[in-house]
Amino acid sequence: MEGRQCYDLLVIGGGSGGLACAKEAAQLGKKVAVVDYVEPSPRGTRWGLGGTCVNVGCIPKKLMHQAALLGGMIHDASHYGWKVAQPPHDWGKMAEAVQNHVKSLNWGHRVQLQDRKVKYFNFKASFVNPHMVCGVSKGGEETLLSADHIVIATGGRPRYPTHIEGALEYGITSDDIFWLKESPGKTLVVGASYVALECAGFLTGLGLDTTVMIRSVPLRAFDQQMASLVTEHMAVHGTRILRGCTPLRVERLSDGRLQVIWVDLASDKKDTGTFDTVLWAVGRVPETRGLNLEKAGVRTNPNTQKILVDAQEATSVPHIYAIGDVAEGRPELTPTAIMAGRLLAQRLCSRSSDLMDYDNVPTTVFTPLEYGCVGLSEEEAVARHGEERVEVYHAYYKPLEFVVPERDASQCYIKMVCLREPPQLVLGLHFLGPNAGEVTQGFALGIKCGASYQHVMRTVGIHPTCAEEVAKLRISKRSGLDPTVTGC
Repeated sequence: MEGRQCYDLLVIGGGSGGLACAKEAAQLGKKVAVVDYVEPSPRGTRWGLGGTCVNVGCIPKKLMHQAALLGGMIHDASHYGWKVAQPPHDWGKMAEAVQNHVKSLNWGHRVQLQDRKVKYFNFKASFVNPHMVCGVSKGGEETLLSADHIVIATGGRPRYPTHIEGALEYGITSDDIFWLKESPGKTLVVGASYVALECAGFLTGLGLDTTVMIRSVPLRAFDQQMASLVTEHMAVHGTRILRGCTPLRVERLSDGRLQVIWVDLASDKKDTGTFDTVLWAVGRVPETRGLNLEKAGVRTNPNTQKILVDAQEATSVPHIYAIGDVAEGRPELTPTAIMAGRLLAQRLCSRSSDLMDYDNVPTTVFTPLEYGCVGLSEEEAVARHGEERVEVYHAYYKPLEFVVPERDASQCYIKMVCLREPPQLVLGLHFLGPNAGEVTQGFALGIKCGASYQHVMRTVGIHPTCAEEVAKLRISKRSGLDPTVTGC
């Protein structure tokens, strides 16, 4: 065992939140170390520094989503006068480009840590006592690291349904899909999360036979009217959706393909299907079990295994903090982890007393028709304020770019959830359509600043865009009038 090394701040986890916290603290003059270790997935997939977002999350997901969108654009192009054939998609070429970009980001993070004088250890870390961590290298060598403050930012990993026979042996997760060298072929995606729907969406868009198996409701944490429109659009555009079903077992056939046996929960009837790939997207598990948190006295929620934190991001041990997906009650989003990490570093360096504000955090689900939202869902608004105090303005609209290729726009929909009492404070905005992330980001600032319905109505739209339809929402659900936008 090497001798003990001492730091002002030790960050466990080299993902978005941990890296942001470490770099900020180092820039403010602290002696900082980051400990990061990626346990290979059960399939053996491994990756470098940067965490889920960079390696097996947002970045490769958005690039593969873009690849799928391009397929639709090639189809549209002929309607706009371009003489182009619809070529078959080359998974290998796309995967190589995506994986090369991810590797460049891994390298970039290493360089940034070096530039900021942050010490990086590729160690598996576990607590020895409240101020000390033992890091174990790949070769089994142990190093003791102690620090005045410790930040846990280990995130989470996909959950395997180990109660289902064959799930672990034959299935993959989002930890693997982005690193496949060859096409996954005919794929069954099991789950109703945004991860499940995004993966199924881009696989369908790349021309693969794709089925999603949903046990209960899709996008449970989101506005349910919007969730229904998202899955409706996917079903209309080629993704097979099995509702109210759950897998019983997965078997490998002699030809190497996978046979899945499932049950319809309503009828109790069993059915089978054959697939090349089974992708589990049934939730995530926080990376807390190997940390020996009990030796540090850090408390977790026994049900979720997530670390309990206060508004300062502090755990039950005052000098140990937790940020990002590993912390209880926090949104599992990269930008919130980054901001929380930076603000925590500033507080630890006595540069600021600002706390992370988790209200009105915008996000986007990158399904084939993108769904952006910020603030409360309609259900949450009604539960919080009562139906009589909530006014919902809505519209079905047709993006101009859909007109020439005669694309179906049945699910392009916007709703703004407001307080009914003037000036009608905006409680939530939900946008389903092209470039939803870009649209939602802009309106999120206004909502964060306390925008009212009157403010939005006084905002001049940019014509002709989809975003301008938000500034033209004049029909309320309460009125019962048809919310379909007609004309220019």
